[in-house]
Amino acid sequence: MEHITLLIGIVIATALVFDFTNGFHDTANAMATTISTGALKPKTAVAMSAVLNLVGAFLSVAVAKTISGGIIDESAGIKPEVIFAGLVGAILWNLITWLAGLPSSSSHALFGGLIGAVLVAAGTHGIHGEAVVMKVLIPAAAAPFVAGLASTLATRVTYRLGRGADPEATSRGYRAGQIASAGLVSLAHGTSDGQKTMGVITLTLITGNALAPNSDPPLWVIVCAGAAMALGTYLGGWRIIRTMGRGLTDIQPQQGFAAQTGAAATILASSHLGFALSTTQVCSGAVMGAGMGRSGAVVRWSTAGRMVAAWVLTLPAAGLVAAGAALLAEQGSWGVAAVAVIALAACAAIRTAARRKPITHANVNDPQPSAAGEPQGAVTAAIAAVTPPPPASATGTAA
Repeated sequence: MEHITLLIGIVIATALVFDFTNGFHDTANAMATTISTGALKPKTAVAMSAVLNLVGAFLSVAVAKTISGGIIDESAGIKPEVIFAGLVGAILWNLITWLAGLPSSSSHALFGGLIGAVLVAAGTHGIHGEAVVMKVLIPAAAAPFVAGLASTLATRVTYRLGRGADPEATSRGYRAGQIASAGLVSLAHGTSDGQKTMGVITLTLITGNALAPNSDPPLWVIVCAGAAMALGTYLGGWRIIRTMGRGLTDIQPQQGFAAQTGAAATILASSHLGFALSTTQVCSGAVMGAGMGRSGAVVRWSTAGRMVAAWVLTLPAAGLVAAGAALLAEQGSWGVAAVAVIALAACAAIRTAARRKPITHANVNDPQPSAAGEPQGAVTAAIAAVTPPPPASATGTAA
């Protein structure tokens, strides 16, 4: 193995920063519904998710190899500074969507950043277009619908099987089931998303001649990536947790259990096949499906629309930022330093903006004013017209 240069060290550190943002950005995937239904206290939920994310990072390297040797052509002359630029684009998009409370895809931010930077540095021959379509775009389009349909059916079956049962006893049982299914989602997230940073670091080591082509991620890479994601998860992305748990629909324990179980199965299956799936899109689709599966429940489609718009923008937005960063970074050491300074300034500005309206574990379950006063859209009105409202004992306060 060759000596790891300062530049490669900077890129590896930046990749771990991205992994950290991925952790707190995607905590909602596993724990939003568990927190919103009261199955677990917020701090307990994120601590449990952090541990299982770390464990999940050791279960597979199939997705890591998809990134390090699948989407990007290792032989196209890609330099570490190009990967650095791609990571900057992904980190900034993660922070912008976190500030807005939108559960966008950290995975697609990473892919968009890498693709945008590589296109600037090496042109189209630096990207394996077929792999992008088959491993990223098609799963991205299909996953929310598959998870949503599975969650809708599972929710309806769950309520049908529980007819006539004591509502309080049923809720307690499903809250226990939610804890187990949330743990499974956390494990699946660590298996899927933890590998993406492993793949980026492995790609950096290969392009810097510190690792042989087509190598698996070294053990120290797996440990570092898993630990960075676990730390980010523990800090909790409370803004996105509130959107997922309260902003899309009002989740009951039965729905939360159905949504999380369907999402976990989808994520684990895709990780085994090497598909770099967006866990955010899977879990968000499952939550919406659970909302449509309960009679009388209403999905807040304006929130869902903003979320889908963020999904569509993620790849090109992260790619454009990364492309600009790549143009600057390729100018030499001063260019890399300039990108780093600009990125740090942008991160500081986003953090300052977030502090104006803080969301923490203490207020994450508070009702959202925008949701309560939101105008009723056509789809919402149609669903409300054909499905009677649930009993007051089942829903508590109105949405």
